[in-house]
Amino acid sequence: MNNVFVYCEIEDSIVADVSLELLTKGRDLANQLKCDLEAVAIGYNLKEIGKQIFPYGVDKLHIADDKRLEYYLTLPFSSIVINLFKKENPQVALFGATSVGRDLGPRISSALVSGLTADCTGLVVGDYDDPKTKKNYKNLLYQIRPAFGGNIIATIVNPEHRPQMATVREGVMKKEIFKHNYSGSVVNINVDDYLNDTDFAVKIIERHIEANKIDIKKSSIIVAGGYGVGSKENFKLLFELADVLGGEVGASRAAVDAGYVEHDRQIGQTGITVRPKLYIACGISGQIQHRSGMEESAIIISVNNDPEAPINSIADYVINGNVAEVLPKMIKYYKMNSK
Repeated sequence: MNNVFVYCEIEDSIVADVSLELLTKGRDLANQLKCDLEAVAIGYNLKEIGKQIFPYGVDKLHIADDKRLEYYLTLPFSSIVINLFKKENPQVALFGATSVGRDLGPRISSALVSGLTADCTGLVVGDYDDPKTKKNYKNLLYQIRPAFGGNIIATIVNPEHRPQMATVREGVMKKEIFKHNYSGSVVNINVDDYLNDTDFAVKIIERHIEANKIDIKKSSIIVAGGYGVGSKENFKLLFELADVLGGEVGASRAAVDAGYVEHDRQIGQTGITVRPKLYIACGISGQIQHRSGMEESAIIISVNNDPEAPINSIADYVINGNVAEVLPKMIKYYKMNSK
């Protein structure tokens, strides 16, 4: 009752990274709220799934294991979570902002009349004074996300309705094991008690998943370019520098919209979120839409001919100059130092 719940996405018996990141954040929130952290796993052949989940500090794991649930289906999965939440009354429920989470989360919040904040970049516990009712609320979940096209950062609270629900993108939160030998309890859900035949009106006849050809999320070094790179031709310099450093190439939305590089490399509010050890921002102005996807990078180097560019305010090092002139020099000296 009144605990923090995390929905764990599972594919091929592996818990998604975004779910492990949310478990890490969920453990932190549960500690602040002085409650338990609980997880929900739905799928098939999940006997060993606890080995992946419990080290992140989960106190109780709810498992719905059934052959019919091997692959995600909207109706049965949402019915299970809705009925579970009605029974357990969580105060906080977290989902990944994935295709599954974006389908599942709104259905659950609608059924429970709870509200949902999508694509959060921050989750914090705090108190809230309602200016209209003058009522004070303790230990609410501050759901933080970019709003109005990314021009402002909005903090959203849900004082009255439960659970307080949010979706969070992969890479936004850190993934850290709480304790390798952490042990929690397992509750096996009787699927037949939660579902009926109409929940399986849709059946999967054939399932095909095409893996991303480009995956920059796990790269420790990213060389990213913006509209200021100037052309698709100039972007070749970024690929050359990334190759020398053993990294990957990313881009801002402006660069993608200009056709300099493919959408799979887009970083930011409408792209992916990364936190590499080194992020080299080339010709990127640094609007908040882009910064929300990379500002947690360990070291940021900005290469920009505008000394007042917003990206410079969060950069550890700033190189003021033209990308087409600076990058060839960086490539040259990196090659010299690598010999």
